[in-house]
Amino acid sequence: MELMRTHIGHSLRAARISQGRTLRAVASDARVSLGYLSEVERGQKEASSELLNAICRALNLSLSTVLTDVIDLVKRHETPVLTVVPTSEAELSDVNAA
Repeated sequence: MELMRTHIGHSLRAARISQGRTLRAVASDARVSLGYLSEVERGQKEASSELLNAICRALNLSLSTVLTDVIDLVKRHETPVLTVVPTSEAELSDVNAA
């Protein structure tokens, strides 16, 4: 299972690259250090809500857009929960007895 900060970093990096912007330019606009932004994008640092909001503003993104993207990433990486469905009355009796 990947950490939430990893998904946030992927989302931010994808947005920055799709805009054709450099790490340096976004860091400057967000008023965070280049190294810090790089660590956030790589999922090595967990940005506070204030810094995450500053980075989103620098990318001209709403926080909800990033979080929606993160939800999609989390859903794709979640381990599905499988349920065994009884196929016969005998199996159903075993399940009910447990």
